[in-house]
Amino acid sequence: MSLAAGEKLKCLLAGLSVENMQYKEPSAMNVSVTFRNTMPLAGTSRAGHVTLFDTSPEFHGTGSAPSPMEVVLQSLAACSMMDIISILKKKRRDVVALTAEGEADRAAEHPKVFTAVRVRYRLESPDCTPEDFERAVSLSMEKYCSVSAMLRLSGCRIEWMAELVREAQ
Repeated sequence: MSLAAGEKLKCLLAGLSVENMQYKEPSAMNVSVTFRNTMPLAGTSRAGHVTLFDTSPEFHGTGSAPSPMEVVLQSLAACSMMDIISILKKKRRDVVALTAEGEADRAAEHPKVFTAVRVRYRLESPDCTPEDFERAVSLSMEKYCSVSAMLRLSGCRIEWMAELVREAQ
């Protein structure tokens, strides 16, 4: 299976060759990250999806893409949101919109790992109860979300809050 047109465009914009990028069926997760003369870095998944990474000019970046740590924080939000949506859909709840806003504190010294993360979820649903929403978030953060588990196991404290709003009529 070759790369989709959109993924090819991302590769070309990042200055990457797309000729040899094919989908593979590995037994373990694998990725590649490429640097081509200037930032951003381009990470490619086994399916050919491209993620760009950058940093600020003071660290030889251009600021054109999120930093790796910003991507980790986004990944926590995305991973848990996928769980939450799945749990609520299994309960036959209508998920109109779900957003997550995250912020993280980092260690003062290298490696500057996350020491604490706070995530605020906002669900728009006409039929979800606050109890169902809070239970879905709790299950995700404490049982299902792999990113949450990795952060917790590194010593990071994770706090969350869930806000339910009714869909505007």
